[in-house]
Amino acid sequence: MTDDVHNRIREIVDANNVVLFMKGSPLFPQCGFSSRAVAILNHLNSEFASVDVLQDQGIRQGIKAFSDWPTIPQLYVRGEFVGGSDIMMEMYESGELQTLLNETGAAQQA
Repeated sequence: MTDDVHNRIREIVDANNVVLFMKGSPLFPQCGFSSRAVAILNHLNSEFASVDVLQDQGIRQGIKAFSDWPTIPQLYVRGEFVGGSDIMMEMYESGELQTLLNETGAAQQA
């Protein structure tokens, strides 16, 4: 991964409380795992930024090296890598993801 791609990813992660690197957009996810990740965040009323990795090959490959995680989607909360859709689902089911989002102020209280 080039320093330029690494720096761009770091800027995106640092600039957003919650950011989802995904295939497609929240309105039009391009894979089932990205769709599930968006559904989880929406169900938790989370405000989040998204990055469509299909639009930028550098970021698509670079994000895997950045997190040392081989798959997309990838969720970051307050600059920290949380995981992919399977980890998000486990954390959602246990209530852990709701707690994490509440702590960041990213989840809108009902």
